[in-house]
Amino acid sequence: MLVIGILGLQGDIRFHEEILKEVFNKRNISDGKIIIVKQLKDLNNIDGIIIPGGESTVIGILAEKVGLFNELKEMISNGIPTLGSCAGLVFLSNEVSDRIVGPVNQPILKVLNVITERNTFGAQKESFEADLNISILGDKPFKGIFIRAPTVKKINSGVNILSKFDDKIIAVRQNNIIALSFHPELSNDIRIHEFFVEMIKKNS
Repeated sequence: MLVIGILGLQGDIRFHEEILKEVFNKRNISDGKIIIVKQLKDLNNIDGIIIPGGESTVIGILAEKVGLFNELKEMISNGIPTLGSCAGLVFLSNEVSDRIVGPVNQPILKVLNVITERNTFGAQKESFEADLNISILGDKPFKGIFIRAPTVKKINSGVNILSKFDDKIIAVRQNNIIALSFHPELSNDIRIHEFFVEMIKKNS
């Protein structure tokens, strides 16, 4: 059985679930299972974890409140395949600042060796779509959907850049972690989730 958890404390959960079901169907994964992770016991026996978009500060505070924070940090540090999108990128990062207010103090996992900037592209009304070249997906562009999107301001050891937009780093990989500024679950393109599922299968 292939079991993928989606952190379900706050944010964009349902679309990740739907796109994973599409991947399971396309790949004929009949024993694929999706767990919405809301409490500690939900982390039992999962093979991979998705940290969705939403409000990164709220996700961190709730993860601490329900007792998920430390176990998540340990599992990711120990190599469980992890996909973070938008707020997920912020929550995974080693250090975070905000485009307007500068350095911020919020609960973050510090498992991804990058410095991330929140709200690089502005407010909700400045959301946009863009065709992206993402190295792990080959030559066909991926339509990225950016909503109050962060960017990676600095990468440190062990981190590879997967994509840039307007000279800004918007996708990275560090071993078992893929982290994105944009929302792949809002696109009709399932390739990032397919790649993630293959990562999990290779890790199992």
